[in-house]
Amino acid sequence: MPVSAKSLDSGNKIELIIQGRFDFNDHTAFRETYKAENPAAEYVVNMKQAEYLDSSALGMLLLLREHAGGEKAHISIINTPDNIMKIFRISNFESLFNIA
Repeated sequence: MPVSAKSLDSGNKIELIIQGRFDFNDHTAFRETYKAENPAAEYVVNMKQAEYLDSSALGMLLLLREHAGGEKAHISIINTPDNIMKIFRISNFESLFNIA
């Protein structure tokens, strides 16, 4: 599965791990992965093993943000490869998420 979750800090922090292509095909798996977790948790999306993302993946991240509390959400996107960072910058996602 290209999306997995790891609970950290007694469930108060959830790491979502993205592997390979992150696109529309992952929509259901991604949603089910984060909806199974505490919505008040802090989320960390680890992109270290991600190779690609498309516009539907951007939409999925926005849905995660809504699930986690909208503007009050605590979501970090870490280990972002250069090609994906470029997409985040063009899409102005740096204003919505903490991205490194």
